[in-house]
Amino acid sequence: MSSSSPSVSQPPPTRNRSRKVPDRLIKELTAVFRMLSDKNRLRIVLALAHNGPMHVKALCKLVTQTQPAVSHHLTLMRSIGLIDYNRVGKMNQYYLASDYLCELLRRFFTATGGRGSQLDFTEFSLLFQLRSDN
Repeated sequence: MSSSSPSVSQPPPTRNRSRKVPDRLIKELTAVFRMLSDKNRLRIVLALAHNGPMHVKALCKLVTQTQPAVSHHLTLMRSIGLIDYNRVGKMNQYYLASDYLCELLRRFFTATGGRGSQLDFTEFSLLFQLRSDN
């Protein structure tokens, strides 16, 4: 019979102490992530990210959803500032509100107290970097 006790793994040491992320920012990010957690809304966001501004009929065809369903998702995402639209003739051209997303992410990375715009995890890092063409 062995008298050795089982080894207990220790959590990795913390590299940087995080600052408290403001509650309002947490609420805004939660709303964005909640919107993106729906596969149909995520498909719409990805379509807009890849194709630029699109009208509802084109989005319906691309994401294979009905017009009422796509319009419903667009309305929900507009309500939190994730997307917006411009009126072009008789149609609305929907687009990602990238300024809003950029500002949310900038505030998040600043609040976490990571190295500049980087948030380190045990096995990977997230880097927030603005493109030079903006």
